[in-house]
Parts: sequence; structure tokens; C-alpha cells
Amino acid sequence: MSTSVTTVPHWVGGAEFLPAASRTSEVFDPATGETTKNVALATEDDVAAAVAAARAAFPAWRDTSLAKRTQVLFAFRELLNARKGELADIITAEHGKVLDDALGEVTRGLEVVEFACGIAHLMKGGMTENASTKVDVASIRQPLGPVAVISPFNFPAMVPMWFFPVAVATGNTVLLKPSEKDPSAANWLAALWAEAGLPDGVFNVVHGDKTAVDALCDHPDVKAVSFVGSTPIARYVYERGTAAGKRAQALGGAKNHMVVLPDADLDVAADAAVNAGFGSAGERCMAVSALVAVGDIADEMVAKIAARATALRTGDGRRGCDMGPLVTGAHRDKVASYVQAGAEQGATLVVDGREVQADGGTEGFWLGPTLIDHVTPDMSVYTDEVFGPLLSVLRVETYDEALELINANPYGNGTAIFTNDGGAARRFHNEVEVGMVGINVPVPVPMAYYSFGGWKSSLFGDTHAHGAEGVHFYTRGKVITSRWLDPSHGGIDLGFPQNV
Repeated sequence: MSTSVTTVPHWVGGAEFLPAASRTSEVFDPATGETTKNVALATEDDVAAAVAAARAAFPAWRDTSLAKRTQVLFAFRELLNARKGELADIITAEHGKVLDDALGEVTRGLEVVEFACGIAHLMKGGMTENASTKVDVASIRQPLGPVAVISPFNFPAMVPMWFFPVAVATGNTVLLKPSEKDPSAANWLAALWAEAGLPDGVFNVVHGDKTAVDALCDHPDVKAVSFVGSTPIARYVYERGTAAGKRAQALGGAKNHMVVLPDADLDVAADAAVNAGFGSAGERCMAVSALVAVGDIADEMVAKIAARATALRTGDGRRGCDMGPLVTGAHRDKVASYVQAGAEQGATLVVDGREVQADGGTEGFWLGPTLIDHVTPDMSVYTDEVFGPLLSVLRVETYDEALELINANPYGNGTAIFTNDGGAARRFHNEVEVGMVGINVPVPVPMAYYSFGGWKSSLFGDTHAHGAEGVHFYTRGKVITSRWLDPSHGGIDLGFPQNV
């Protein structure tokens, strides 16, 4: 390995922090397979130092007025909007997704920042005058303290932004533990917060692996943990965090179905299936991985999807390609193994992404769009969350069979139905046991003022990300009952009232 490879440091207390004896992990350019950086992996002591910085910063930030907090959020929003291209470049270089997709990720995260800019309205409490004789009762919401955000590799900017804008706006301090596979976006965001005027210690970044995750879950000064990742790790984080007395919201894996009814526009549905199945190389928790063809439309649907999939250009995300590489060689090999398993278990391999001729480095982590037909619910390509550019087609005869298939699945993150029948669509969104539903929308990610999250094994905890539920998660209620003697006395101030 070249000695010129730099190490991505932690960000603690408003500055870069790199302990002398840090363990490190390699960071790759997925389009070339080359090691471009190392990233520091935190010890328990490193995490403790970051938590201490967050704890020290909390009292002053908690007591900073909503007006001043909002000014910092607006400044962060303006800086991010002006320089989001820089962040997209970083994401593409370390994750591999094409630049347009990276820019879209930042833009969707920016929506949560904009939502958090309205925190003054969202933090309003309630009051009852004369609940009893001359007794007033009021309710308020207050921040928790230092909170942890543990985010995955597939959205190194957007997923953290599901959480930290709301946490910061409500008066908490944040410890972000991003994926060690693409760590640099988190440090860029930390520096941007500093430029926006956020006080030192309010936003910290701790890089690491399981050691850092366990330390954040266990530390008594961390009051809440938000997690996004696979279902086994989500369950682990939820159980470990709650065992330590923390609030926890842990968003897990998915097996998202797209139902196509016989009356649907098949060209529209095929476009949607390709976009939702192969966008970001399928590395997103809302990707469609199972297309359920109802009735006699399957042959036509498969042909239309295959024609579109083979026309996609796979390659380096900086070269105007349609789809980039997978994040690591190991992950590429894992996804490719499902392609082989599907063929061996009797499915029909329509488009084999292992044969792709990519526009990029020969050592890049390539796997092209893959389409597998005649998949059955017992095959591993269906039962497992593959997390790659692999679209499985399942054939059923009726709407009821499609609904039963989805509701029997252990995951309940997102689903979609394509139809021109309003009655069928209404019945579907009423009956399906999934947290986010699209009607002629293949990737039903809610706007920031609604909340994101699934059902069943796709969510541990009862609070979703951002929106009103996000505000509730990062605050706790307090009720004040008061009685004051009359008359009240106060000084005279003829100055114009100000929001300070």
C-alpha cells in the first residue's frame, strides 16, 4: 500500500481528531478497485472522548434560543445547497453511485434540513389556563442530551440527514458513526456545520466498526441511538441500546415488492421497475427487488424490462453512466452468488449482470443489471435481502395471491402497486402490511414532513425517522402546573419585543 494514502480522522469538539495509535480500515474507489484512503477506527476511549465533547456542549446548546438555533440551520442549509456538488463528488468517489444519483441523495437530505428549519413551530407546547382555580397547566418538549446516529454505506449523506438536522434543531448534541466504507461525507458535513456557526461539540463524527457501535450503545451519557442497516444488526443495536436504558429507533432490511396488475400501463411499469430495481445499483433499502406479475402479463413485462436493462450503461459514476459499481468487491461477490443460486434453484436467468462490460477500471466492483424470472418464494434470491442490482419476477394469478405473498414476508418496509383501477389501489393500501406504500410510484419515500420507516422486521422501536415522529423521538415531554399570587409585579420596558 502506498505511503501517500491519507487517513480520514474523527471530528470531535469542532476539530479533526486522530489518535496516534488508531486502527484503520481501507477505503476504496469502487470504480477502480484502488485503495484511496484509510479511515480511523475508534477505540472505546476515542468514543468516550467524543461523548465527553458532546456532553460538555449540551447545556449551552439546549439553552440556546430557538431563534438562534434556526439561524444556524438556515446558514447550514444555504451552504449545503450552494456546495452540494462537492458532496456528491465525495459520495461517488467512495460509494460508486453515479453523480446524478449522488446529487439526488444530497437533495433529499436537504429536504430534512429545510423541515428542521421550522423547528420553532414544531416545538410548540400547549397550555390550559385555570385548569383548577388560578392553576395553569402547560406542556413543553425538551431535548434529551447527546444522541448517536449510526448510518449505513448506501446513503452516506442522506441517511444521516434523516436524523441529525432534527436532533440538532431540537437542542441535542450529536455523535455520528458513519459507515467505514465511505466515511468522508460525514467529515465534510461536520466542517460545513462549523462554517454555519454551530458551536464546537454539538456535532461530532466517530468513525469505526463494531467497537464504536457497542461503545455508543453502552455509554451512559448517550441518551438515544438511531440506526439504519441490515435487520440482524438493527435488532442487535435496538436490544443493546434499550438494555442500556436508551431510546432506540433501528431501521432494518427490506424486501420491497412491486405488484403489476393486468390493467396497468406495462411500459410505465417497466420503466418504474428498472428505475427502482437498478438505481444506485440496487443498494438502497427502498429498491424494488421483487416484481409480482398478476395474471397473464408476465411474459410481456419480462421482455420490456429486459430490453431496458440491457440498454443501461454500467460504469464509472463520473463518466455519465446509468449505473455504477457496487461498494466493495466482497459485496459484489455476495450479490453475484445470489445470481448463481437462483439459476441453480430453477429460476430463469434472463439478464446476467455478471457478464457486463463496464466503462471503468478492470478491477472495479462491477455487476450489471440482472433480471431473474420464475422465482418462487422458497429461493434464496427471494428470501434474503440481496441489496444489489438484481430484480426477481414472481408470477401469481390473482390480486389476493399477490397480497398474501407480501403480507407473509417478514419485511414490511416499502411496496408499490401499478394499476389504473382506483378501487384496487385503495384496497391495496388498506390491506397491505407495509409501512410505506406507492400507488404507481415505485419508490415511495415520504417527504421530510412525513416520517420514514417500515413495519415488522424492517423497524425495531415504534418511532420513524424525521417528520413529527422524529421531533418526538429527540425530545421528551414535561408538564408544568403553576399557581401565582395576585397581583403580579414587573418592570416597565417600552422597547420593541424581539425573538431572542
